[in-house]
Amino acid sequence: MTAQNSDNGSSADLKSLEHLDEGNEMSRGLTNRHVQFIAIGGTIGTGLFLGSGKSIALTGPSIIFVYIGVGLIMFLLMRAIGEMMYRDPSQHTFINFIGRYLGRAWGKFAGWTYWIVLILTGMTEITAVSTYFVTFFRMFGIELHGWKWLIELCFLVVLTAINLIAVKVFGEAEFWFSMIKITLIVGLIATAVVMLIVGFHYPATSIDGVDGAIPGASVSLKNLIDGFAIAPNGWMNFFMSFQMVFFAYLLIEFVGVTVSETQNPRKVLPKAINEIIMRILIFYVGALVAIMAIVPWRNFKPNSDGSYPSPFIMVFKYAGLDWAAALVFFVVITAAASSLNSLLYSAGRHLYQLAQDSDAPAMRGLAEVSDRKVPAKAIVVSGCMILLSPIINMIPSISSAFVLFSSAASAVVIFIYVLTMFAHRGYCKSADFIADGFLMPAWKVTDWIAIVFFVLVYVTLFLSADTRGSAIAGVVWLVVFGGYCLLHERFENRDLKEALRKTK
Repeated sequence: MTAQNSDNGSSADLKSLEHLDEGNEMSRGLTNRHVQFIAIGGTIGTGLFLGSGKSIALTGPSIIFVYIGVGLIMFLLMRAIGEMMYRDPSQHTFINFIGRYLGRAWGKFAGWTYWIVLILTGMTEITAVSTYFVTFFRMFGIELHGWKWLIELCFLVVLTAINLIAVKVFGEAEFWFSMIKITLIVGLIATAVVMLIVGFHYPATSIDGVDGAIPGASVSLKNLIDGFAIAPNGWMNFFMSFQMVFFAYLLIEFVGVTVSETQNPRKVLPKAINEIIMRILIFYVGALVAIMAIVPWRNFKPNSDGSYPSPFIMVFKYAGLDWAAALVFFVVITAAASSLNSLLYSAGRHLYQLAQDSDAPAMRGLAEVSDRKVPAKAIVVSGCMILLSPIINMIPSISSAFVLFSSAASAVVIFIYVLTMFAHRGYCKSADFIADGFLMPAWKVTDWIAIVFFVLVYVTLFLSADTRGSAIAGVVWLVVFGGYCLLHERFENRDLKEALRKTK
């Protein structure tokens, strides 16, 4: 079956998967179970376990509506990616559609930018893994701070090996990582339900890592509505909560990188994406409601060092689990390791794709697949780049610059999301469009809603001193590297036209 110009928009316009896969050297080893849990894992990061206390303190119970609202926008992003991937599930990354529908210059900008973002984020995650690991063992009187570099090396070697063995092994690892995170969240919600049923009350309690004693309270849903206001700490804090929640959802698009290695992608992908809303309601909204029913939101206050206590540790401590902190940090280590594992997988695929698109001889060597049907060289190179993190952290002058770059990387992802939505609009107007595919609802309106939202989130980065530097660095990157890509492509096209003219 071949693709025709989609005048009638019928299913006959879909190329068969076998035809599309003629140039796909990857193995379709990811099953429906793997993809479902990879999608779940992509929505649950360490921020929910450790950072949700700050977001609750920022704007109170209305943070629930912020999570739902931002979640809906991210769902639109995933539907846009899903529709394009459904049309051509042989693509190794959704970034390819930016080049296809917006031009090679923007495709080059997005491809290299996204790979750099993945590397910088991976370097941040490997540091976080070792920090959480040290904290976990310190609870048992074991000090490992001097061995952080070795912990980072061991974690990275193990995760790289998982990625090199086979994509199915990667899928199994992510399945169990996600299962551990899900179990803790379900345990939290179940604990809250039991406490509500029995009318649980707890006295003022001192918790490790929290300054002073936390006031006692009764567990009740009234804790969410007593003195409720949309912006109890001012509208500026309310608006700033949107960027915090947005970054909690960052890299949710990871499932869009697994499609070329998924069995029955046109069946599995729509299901995985459509269930994102249910996951947000259960894992984010459900957890936040459970937390604030147990701990009145006004009890979340910053410590003297500016940090906030983990709501999960607080809840399980109130339930009588003295080892709550150790339990939560074990799961946090799992969440960080899962994130690093996914970043390594994604970075390897993106570098492999960049190598395929490159004319440079040095890059062509990375466009190879191993006997196990994985881009081994690209994965190893990406892993080696991430391994620079402990070296950078040892040099103060470089480390301070790295903090700015890694923060700017998160901001730059917004550019990628905006380009993705414009690429989707380009797809819908192209001859590739099929009317009975996995359609984005009301794309002429919803695409613009998502684009405007992403732009507004970026604007809020300029409003806070903590994020202003990242926002400025992101704009500089867009202007300098984006401008270079556009000019380079323009001159290449001019030279090509000139060469063609001379041959006539």
